[in-house]
Amino acid sequence: MHYFGIWFVVLAAMLWGISGGLAGILMEKDWDPLVISFYRGAVGLLCLSIWLLFKPKPKGEVSKRKTFLWSVLAGIGVAGNFSFYFLSISQSGVAVASTLMYTAPLFVFIISFFLHLERATTFKVVSIFVVMIGIMLLTNVFEVGLGSLNLIGIISGLLSGLSYALFIFGFKFATEHGHPPFVLTVAFAAFTALMLTIIDLDETVSVLRSDDLVWFITLGIIGAGISFFAYLEGLKKTKASLAAVIAMVEPVTASLFGVLILGEVLNGIQVVGIVIILVTITLLSKKQS
Repeated sequence: MHYFGIWFVVLAAMLWGISGGLAGILMEKDWDPLVISFYRGAVGLLCLSIWLLFKPKPKGEVSKRKTFLWSVLAGIGVAGNFSFYFLSISQSGVAVASTLMYTAPLFVFIISFFLHLERATTFKVVSIFVVMIGIMLLTNVFEVGLGSLNLIGIISGLLSGLSYALFIFGFKFATEHGHPPFVLTVAFAAFTALMLTIIDLDETVSVLRSDDLVWFITLGIIGAGISFFAYLEGLKKTKASLAAVIAMVEPVTASLFGVLILGEVLNGIQVVGIVIILVTITLLSKKQS
């Protein structure tokens, strides 16, 4: 049963990584990153709602104000994570964007430090500086110079990580008052409502008549439906510290997808940067857990 849980977490991480690659394919077809983000979450909401229907929840949970408010905050985090991640992919490619998003645990630590939820240690401070060096290598700043950097792609990637951290906080506190399936359903409902106010509605409707509709549905099913179900089921039988290490499968899968399928090119320095970031963040996540 222990290994069963591990493989569920691995499956979730791989599906999240593949979702970044699928988004890259849709962007090559000139679809707006925000529209792609909307369909990922909206289809995910449908999947999670079906899951919730077949998974009874404790009575009175819906009326709990704290559960609802923290779930909405988690939904705002999901909206930022999906949108900034896909925007970063459109500007920097899947490999760079997925690695920058993986800095989320770093933001969790920084936020926790300022909220006095935990104290800064030498290891954590050093980790921050090491990750910063990794980001500079990944973005090729030493070779191209600051003036030639794709700032939109880099900033969007980091903001996707910050948004992911916001989701982590919202989800953590929401599940202290309610169970995960309900929290995720409310979060994705909030995500959908928020995205409807900022996306191009004409392009969103045109998706329903396009030949690419199956790609959008597939992205939503694996990137927000099956993946979240697998992750939560896996966490029931997997230690949080181990899950933090397994999560590294996501950016690795996304990077491989970008290089092997989308034809992205990374030089040796960028690969070193990716390795530095992934290893450091994984160690930090494991220690946090």
